[in-house]
Amino acid sequence: MKNLIFVYILTIYSSVIFSQTSTENKIKYAEDKITTFSDSQIFYTQKLEVLKMQWIRDEIKQYGLPKISGDGMLINHLAMSMFYDEKHGQSQWVVHIILPDIKNGVQTRTNDFRKDSMIISGTPGKEDYFNSGYDRGHLAASADFRWSKRALSESYYYSNMSPQKPEFNRGKWSQLEDFVRQYVIESNEPVFVVTGGILTDSLKTIGKEKKISVPKYYYKIIVDLNGNEKKGIAFIMLNGTNTKPIISYAVSIDSVEKVTGIDFFASLPDTLENRIEKMYNIDLWLNKEQAGGVKPLEAEELPKGAINTVDAEKYYAQKATVCGTVVAVKVLKDSKGIVYNLDQKFPYQIFSFTIWKTNIANFSYDPASVLMSKKICITGTIDKYRDKPTMELKNEKAIKFLEDETDD
Repeated sequence: MKNLIFVYILTIYSSVIFSQTSTENKIKYAEDKITTFSDSQIFYTQKLEVLKMQWIRDEIKQYGLPKISGDGMLINHLAMSMFYDEKHGQSQWVVHIILPDIKNGVQTRTNDFRKDSMIISGTPGKEDYFNSGYDRGHLAASADFRWSKRALSESYYYSNMSPQKPEFNRGKWSQLEDFVRQYVIESNEPVFVVTGGILTDSLKTIGKEKKISVPKYYYKIIVDLNGNEKKGIAFIMLNGTNTKPIISYAVSIDSVEKVTGIDFFASLPDTLENRIEKMYNIDLWLNKEQAGGVKPLEAEELPKGAINTVDAEKYYAQKATVCGTVVAVKVLKDSKGIVYNLDQKFPYQIFSFTIWKTNIANFSYDPASVLMSKKICITGTIDKYRDKPTMELKNEKAIKFLEDETDD
């Protein structure tokens, strides 16, 4: 009897041990699989990164390179190409491609500023920018490469730097870079970007060991060659304070070619090159919320004593006449009134005015329908609402149609 009990207990114990061993084996098998998959993911992620940079190099070589002319050195890095000008201590242009991968990119600034070893004569370094009062401004923006740590690191070569005033580099220029990336994210298509300073003789220079010219203006060219609607646009901005909306700086690629003497996208078929280089329709690059805005009026378009919408913020709590184009009309909740945007639509508005419901009776016409798309001048006290200039109008005498002003 005792032997039977012993055998029974041994059988149960063995069963438990076997069961535990079987479960442990399954756990080990699952862990090994995860490790294998993780190793495979790392391998293919790295391989994919290399393939994408190969694609970028092929695309730039086939379509994106400007015509090489004048003194300089063509440098081809993995994620960008540039034409380095030793005389000016920077590249005449840098061309790269922004991939939709930036939408999910996780790489952050590397800040590994370094001299470009591919340039035999040597590039400027930290000592040449130190205490100069200028930022080491990226031509090809580092955030354009956040899909790849290796590509992002390349953007910190001094061959990709140019002396930019802080208010420019961190202001409107940064907004322009954001604008281009947003287009790539929303269109889900890659775009070519060419960037440089307008380099001329007799520019101011900085630098202790290497002289670096300080451009007065910078340009950025964007070209989308995807699908049937191939298009291009360019921007030129002052290396300083720029106060107007981004669209105010839009120009044709032809315009940049005239001031730089550079033939961009020279490898494209002539008909296509001619067509996209004449374009500067900003609406083609805006999403539905942004589309419909117009450039603020220039000084020569304004009646005497009037200001444009950009300058309105300088006149808070003062009476002024502000001129612009009505681009949006929004009825407030419970129809308490109507808000009108001049030049730029919400949420990118730069100036607005309100006609409250109680004052509608003071108009001989329906302002909501009549004012839309009209160039007008309004007079009143400029207030502030959510850090934007605004005005309240009580009757139609506060509004003058600009065409009427011109006819006087």
